Amino acid sequence: MKKFFSVLLVLSVMSWILAGCNSSSPTSEPQNEGETPAVSEEPTEKVVLKFAAQNDNTPATQAVIDAFNNSQDAYEVEWVEMTNDSAQMHDQLLTSLSSGSDEYDILSLDVVWAGEFAGAGFLEPIDVRMADSNFTKEQFNSGSMASGNYQGKQFTMPFFPDLGLLYFRKDIVSEEDAAKLISGDYTYADLEAMSSKYSGQGGTKYGFLYQSKQYEGLTVNVTEFTKSFADIKGGLEQMYAFTTAAWSPKDLLNYMEGETHTNFEQGNAVFARNWPYQFGRIKGQEDGVTITVDQVGIAPLPNGGSVGGWLLGINKNSKSVDGAWEFITYLAGPEGQKIMSTQGGYLPGFNALLEDADVIAENDMLSYEGFKNALSSTIARPVSPEYSKVSDSIQIEAHKYLSSGQGLDAAVAAIEAALAQ
Repeated sequence: MKKFFSVLLVLSVMSWILAGCNSSSPTSEPQNEGETPAVSEEPTEKVVLKFAAQNDNTPATQAVIDAFNNSQDAYEVEWVEMTNDSAQMHDQLLTSLSSGSDEYDILSLDVVWAGEFAGAGFLEPIDVRMADSNFTKEQFNSGSMASGNYQGKQFTMPFFPDLGLLYFRKDIVSEEDAAKLISGDYTYADLEAMSSKYSGQGGTKYGFLYQSKQYEGLTVNVTEFTKSFADIKGGLEQMYAFTTAAWSPKDLLNYMEGETHTNFEQGNAVFARNWPYQFGRIKGQEDGVTITVDQVGIAPLPNGGSVGGWLLGINKNSKSVDGAWEFITYLAGPEGQKIMSTQGGYLPGFNALLEDADVIAENDMLSYEGFKNALSSTIARPVSPEYSKVSDSIQIEAHKYLSSGQGLDAAVAAIEAALAQ
């Protein structure tokens, strides 16, 4: 009996071994003799990248994220929607970055934050990566690139630019003078002479309007008048000449963007320095607008228009810097910028798109030669880790001089000292 059970046990074990050797998974294919068995590959999970960017009331930002996510298999960008309050967004990012957090990989930055964040060591430099990707600075909006260049290193690329423009009444200004303005080959002294020549015509009261109240807009205008602070004294003297001219409003030193666009749109001024949004107000015939787009010309400012808008940077503490760079090159490059321009109406930071028919069709201003010339000559405000302090000093000193005409040398010295910080 014992022998019977022993034989039975041996047979059972042999059956189990043979069954195991001959079994195959349901998905296995029969192998021919000499072939290497196929190895099934599990799909690779995408690396998630967090993009900290402000809310967008157009479909553009989500569309460009979706397009990137669908373009490759390695990364998945998720949009962390930030507040549209610039000051609050700045503080939220600063708190996160100061703690060394990697909660955000890609950052949308106001142009004036780049120096502060780069100086604090929060941003990854991208010069080598740009070279490896065959990108040159000249391919992008010049003012945007300059805004993200700190101590000779590039830290950002354009998300979408904004810029200062000269608006003029082309139904008043002669064709010869209009051509000169559109080319950008003129000076503030020329603009002063034209303001004197044309003010009072066509029902106007004023010559040239600009933002000169003590606030950030004054820093912007000082940047423009002084040729990016290459000639601070000459620039301030020219601003004072405009401020005290007979054709300037008496309260010009209280002017911000709102006062500027209101007076130009109501036909009170021949010339005005403002941002592109003013064109949209005139085209849309917003409340109070009495002139039409047919009466309006656009030109570069004499020394270039200060750039505004937003930049793209990489959190130095990101666990996927390579992935963050992949997304930035897509978003700042021709594909991403075209999506932003055609689906959101944003100005392209990639210069070749200024000639793209689809982009032009979605942005009337790009059909204006003067506007395209302005986009190619943008300049940056001071790039500094202490930008807020620098800007405050510029505003205080410039406004003090413009209000009195006194203390020019002291104002110049104080501004130079602030810029040296």
